[in-house]
Amino acid sequence: MTASSNETPRHRPWRALLVENVHPDASAVLGAAGFEVETVDHALDEAELQERLADVDVVGIRSRTHITERVLDSAPHLLAIGAFCIGTNQIDLAAASRRGIAVFNAPFSNTRSVVELAIAEMIALTRRLTDKSSKMHAGVWDKSAAGSHEIRGRRLGIVGYGNIGSQLSVLAETLGMSVWFYDTADKLALGNAHPCSSLEEVLEAADIVTLHVDGRPANRQMFGEAEFSRMRRGSLFLNLSRGFVVDHKALRAHLVSGHLAGAAVDVFPHEPASRGEPFVSELQGLPNVILTPHVGGSTEEAQQDIGNFVAGKLLRYVGQGTTSLSVNLPPLDPQAPTGAWRLLYVHRNVPGVLAEISALIAEHGLNVEGELLATRGDIGYVISDIAGPPPEDLLKSLEGLEVTVRLRVVGPGG
Repeated sequence: MTASSNETPRHRPWRALLVENVHPDASAVLGAAGFEVETVDHALDEAELQERLADVDVVGIRSRTHITERVLDSAPHLLAIGAFCIGTNQIDLAAASRRGIAVFNAPFSNTRSVVELAIAEMIALTRRLTDKSSKMHAGVWDKSAAGSHEIRGRRLGIVGYGNIGSQLSVLAETLGMSVWFYDTADKLALGNAHPCSSLEEVLEAADIVTLHVDGRPANRQMFGEAEFSRMRRGSLFLNLSRGFVVDHKALRAHLVSGHLAGAAVDVFPHEPASRGEPFVSELQGLPNVILTPHVGGSTEEAQQDIGNFVAGKLLRYVGQGTTSLSVNLPPLDPQAPTGAWRLLYVHRNVPGVLAEISALIAEHGLNVEGELLATRGDIGYVISDIAGPPPEDLLKSLEGLEVTVRLRVVGPGG
């Protein structure tokens, strides 16, 4: 791999920074490809990122580290960002796109782990296992069946029918539950699940309501007093999605009043930056309430899968220009370059760019052995494989085009 033609020529190895306890497999994958990898076991704030990213090519984060435009301004060598989690709302995607920086996440790798936790919590709440366990630890033997139920036959309301919500729907039905769901987008119902036309319809029908929505700003405080009031008396509530979508003061009030029989919460509006820091919530100390420290996807299996998956995406982008499953750049999945040199050209999406690039390459007597183009919104992406090393004046001509966002060159073999 060679340096971007519009950057200082490389006199150093590739460098990666991985923060927030990204699985060690990610370091191993990047290290085996020749990267120098620095790891940090906690989230970094904006100032720390600005300092650490000055000489970094690839950064990997999880949900608590935020990549802002100011951070990107301090990272001139940054080529790609890996979100070793599902969400990417902690990254300024528009700012990354304007700089030709690819962003990748792991949209499927921890789905099963989150679903299994939701199932476990529904059973624990319905059987009141938290109360039983607390009494046993206090030396109280209470074998009463009062308030303890099976989940078989109960109605599950799923808000958000994406990867997690739909897989939860299937497993819940195998356990004998009936499923009602609501999503703002039209989604095909799986099994016998019943699609609802409104959130209110789900809340009024379900014995258990579970949230699996994404982190878009429109979902902030989407669930509060009005929504809890619509839920059936004695029902249960789960949130394993995003902390800021729920009004926790309203949730506490409905738990204390007895309107809700229990709740399980894995995500919070304000979460400690690292292990061992103090945690405070309005929901602490309430009976039949399960609080977990954002561990929905935190199984060894899920974190290992995420580590390998995202690290692999980062490597293929740096070495080959592959953007399949990128959340911000146009998706291209070229074959690995062999004897050809590869031009990776991110540009503003206007008509005629491909013809202009091809004409410039032809003017320099180079054959194009393969060419791919894709667009996404305001951004276009062209990969051109040429029969020889690009001369400096060709690169300067491409960089000088008004539409140029970023130009890189990959040598034969990646």
